[in-house]
Amino acid sequence: MQRIQSFSLRGIEAVPVEIECDERPRREGAQDTGPRTFIVGLPDASVRESHQRVRAALSSCRLPHPRGDCVINLAPADLRKEGPVYDLPIALALLRMQGIIGEEADELIDHLGFAGELALDGLVRPIRGTTSFAALARERGLRGLVVPAANAPEAAAVEGIAVYGISRLDEAVGFLNRLVDIPREPVPGACAPPFGAAIDFADVRGQEAAKRALAVAAAGAHNALMIGPAGSGKTMMARALPGILPGLSADESLEVTRIYSAIGSVPRGAGLIRDRPFRAPHHSASAASLVGGGSIPRPGEVSLAHHGVLFLDEAYQLHPKNGG
Repeated sequence: MQRIQSFSLRGIEAVPVEIECDERPRREGAQDTGPRTFIVGLPDASVRESHQRVRAALSSCRLPHPRGDCVINLAPADLRKEGPVYDLPIALALLRMQGIIGEEADELIDHLGFAGELALDGLVRPIRGTTSFAALARERGLRGLVVPAANAPEAAAVEGIAVYGISRLDEAVGFLNRLVDIPREPVPGACAPPFGAAIDFADVRGQEAAKRALAVAAAGAHNALMIGPAGSGKTMMARALPGILPGLSADESLEVTRIYSAIGSVPRGAGLIRDRPFRAPHHSASAASLVGGGSIPRPGEVSLAHHGVLFLDEAYQLHPKNGG
């Protein structure tokens, strides 16, 4: 039996998940329906379908699939698993079980975390939540992570953990067998807008009273209520507000990046979000979209505006059932 470390995303927090893989020989006289794969451990539909993606990816990379029946357990069994994040670790567990990944890779695998979605041709597609995964790996004492190349910069934003970005399944196999050298992902640069201010506060002409009020609100982290007729510049002033707020600290940047990583909204190739976010939900938005939640918890607009600006335009039209 083989074990590989991965994670599950609960809200914006990553929790550890261990992939266990075991092969059982086919019984003599059994109907020739081909080898079967069973995934247990409270998986959702996308996880149950992963063995089909894994089988196709192995075939495209000319790697063998086990000839016997396989049981794949995602532990702990009482935690619901969702998303395609387990494709890569399941494939590597199957290859490790067959000896395609040699015993010399055991120590390396035991100290790394793995996550990634597999395309049918063996490409490794990006996933959500790698920043939280990196924070979890550092907390649990892992040496590093192997994640999709598109997610490597956002994971590398977490200090103290080595991150290796891969583009294909066979590249990951070569890396673990020490046949392919994949450099450690460098510390990434800052995220570009749209997270920063859309309008420069210095470009606003007039509106001295409103500018003074927003400056006081920004200095003291206060709420502000703007009242005026349509076209008087309320939205423009609100969009300029993030530009006069103090910059995010390192801890604040990591918190904001984890939230956006959890919904897959960190721009590809970017690292920490350095600018304060600006969110302007429509007044018809539902309560779940505003405050988050759902059967699988996801952050809402309030969380996405964390350490930034939440602009509620036409706030009087918010329905009480939607949080108004």
